[in-house]
Amino acid sequence: MELKVRTLAGKAAGTVTVSDDVFGLEPRADILQRMVRYQQLKRQAGTHKTKTRGEVKATSKKMYRQKGTGSARHGNKAAPQFRGGGKAFGPVARSHAIDLPKKVRVLALKHALSAKAKAEALVVLDNLTAKDAKTKALIAQFAGLKLGSALIVGGSEIEKNFGRAARNIDGVDVLPIQGINVYDILRCDTLVLSKAAIEALEARFNG
Repeated sequence: MELKVRTLAGKAAGTVTVSDDVFGLEPRADILQRMVRYQQLKRQAGTHKTKTRGEVKATSKKMYRQKGTGSARHGNKAAPQFRGGGKAFGPVARSHAIDLPKKVRVLALKHALSAKAKAEALVVLDNLTAKDAKTKALIAQFAGLKLGSALIVGGSEIEKNFGRAARNIDGVDVLPIQGINVYDILRCDTLVLSKAAIEALEARFNG
């Protein structure tokens, strides 16, 4: 499978051959959904918590005598039915992460890449470099490439000027190849890969 390569200026820069096992699969929504759910649950903080009756600061003295009051029998004021008392069956701090086999995670990334390629929402650039860290100039180049909401993935490191110029552009995210993930790929309208990113992905999946 061949993909066209362009420059930031929008000019043709040849083609690059990619593996059909990575970019030519028939996307499966169920695998992508499992991976997105895995990512979202893993990033969920899980720090929500309420105090139980054992953690509420209150006297442990019995409110009033057991019998003869004409009212219900009660112990201390930390019971859940009283104002200021502990919460019954409230949330506790925990991890929301679930398990997902590594083979499924790898397959999900392949399907996400294939989905963008099939939808013609994949752009390959020869390099991600900028002469100056000027956001205005980069916006003009992106307009020429018709990039709006886009995830841009470079090599192992993002060139400093390009990274600084792109970080202020609304709707554009820039990641090194180590940070590529299914959720961000699907969240953006267009996926932009540098040739270095393509080579790194091929080596990662075929190495």
